[in-house]
Amino acid sequence: MDRMLRCVGSIPKLSFLLLLSLLLFSFVNAAFDLATIPFKDGFSPLFGDSNVVRSADGNGVQLLLDRYTGSGFISSNMYNYGFFSARIKLPSNYTAGLCVAFYTSNGDVFEKSHDELDFEFLGNIAGKPWRFQTNLYGNGSTNRGREERYRLWFDPTKEYHRYSILWTAKNVIFYVDEVPIREVLRSEKMGGDYPSKPMSLYATIWDASNWATSGGKYKVNYKYAPFVTQFKDLVLKGCSVDPVQEILDRQGCYDQHEDLEAQDYAAVTPMRRLAMRRFRQRYMYYSYCYDTLRYNVPPPECVIVPSEKQRFKETGRLRFGGSHRRQSRRKSRTTNAVVDTDEGDM
Repeated sequence: MDRMLRCVGSIPKLSFLLLLSLLLFSFVNAAFDLATIPFKDGFSPLFGDSNVVRSADGNGVQLLLDRYTGSGFISSNMYNYGFFSARIKLPSNYTAGLCVAFYTSNGDVFEKSHDELDFEFLGNIAGKPWRFQTNLYGNGSTNRGREERYRLWFDPTKEYHRYSILWTAKNVIFYVDEVPIREVLRSEKMGGDYPSKPMSLYATIWDASNWATSGGKYKVNYKYAPFVTQFKDLVLKGCSVDPVQEILDRQGCYDQHEDLEAQDYAAVTPMRRLAMRRFRQRYMYYSYCYDTLRYNVPPPECVIVPSEKQRFKETGRLRFGGSHRRQSRRKSRTTNAVVDTDEGDM
């Protein structure tokens, strides 16, 4: 023990903190007990069919973006709450202007009152890392965006990592591998802003040159195409419903809801909460909860953590710099996005 302490004492403080973070993440990184589903059993192409390439074993799929089209897939069913997950490997090298999205939505059914839960991965110029954001909408509340933006503690282009969305009647948890990075607890004050209608699972890759990288400064360069995102070990756990028969179907979902809420990943344990706090301290660089220019009063689901608040400016960004502005991202998913204009700090 003394020898170990002497070794630790010789490590520079910054390196020690990084090592501590990695060790903490590894303690909570025990794999969830998940049942995966073959692509053909749960999904179908959404658009760009020729750029949706299924793996030989049927358990995975590649989504390609070339100069002609992007691509995407959608779950065959809609779900009233669930756990949605995939292992994903992102494109490497120059990826500026790209957006890879893994999300749940019902915008095709409820066009004016849709719900949505997002992972959106944002490409970058060569030598700069991917970044990503999470978001939440309920009942068409796109004028009240709830974006948070982050960096990763690994290179998502080198190997597969699991990204998951838990959605219950009580809470939403976003996971990277088995580390919870964000939790939203449902409250009465949220009202219809909490997603509550059945949703499908989507994955897409598309050209978001007008906003994705440094506020649109860097565009997709098709010299590097095709851009390939790989998905495998897909998970769809939830009660599949017909949105037209939602009230009747919900009665039949009771047992499945109870089972979902009893799963290991449905709760943030003390160890996971510590890992989540560590992640947010080190890797979150924008949060709408601290964006007082955007919201004079934080939205009701925000839990203001003093140690987080003091790190952010009134723009909701870290104090070492950066800015944001609002902008519509694309016709099919109209939202108020936070556009990242930082370059040097990432």
